[in-house]
Amino acid sequence: MLLNLSNHPVENWSEKQITEAEKLYGKIIDLPFPQIDPTADENEIEKLSMKYLQLCAQMLRGSKDETNAVHLMGELTFTFSLANKLLTEGITVVASTTERNSVEINGKKITEFQFVKFRKYKI
Repeated sequence: MLLNLSNHPVENWSEKQITEAEKLYGKIIDLPFPQIDPTADENEIEKLSMKYLQLCAQMLRGSKDETNAVHLMGELTFTFSLANKLLTEGITVVASTTERNSVEINGKKITEFQFVKFRKYKI
């Protein structure tokens, strides 16, 4: 199972990204990324990451897939805190890598991101 903890629901992923996720992890489940208050202090981030550690671990315990991971992309301090906790618990954490293609049309920059692969977080 791949828990998609990001601001990008699976329904918006490319066919390539979905195919790769299913090949590597089986079922994909969206877990919406929390709203992070920009005024939150480190203690609040710590509490929130503990809450999500427990939630992710609980969801993954119920998985029948051979391999499991959390796709974690979002606000940097929360992501760093949660990734460290998940990895310490032996849970695989991945990020999606993309190729960025930009063009300028009528003075406006249009950027498209194309999925390349999933990359594992390491401590």
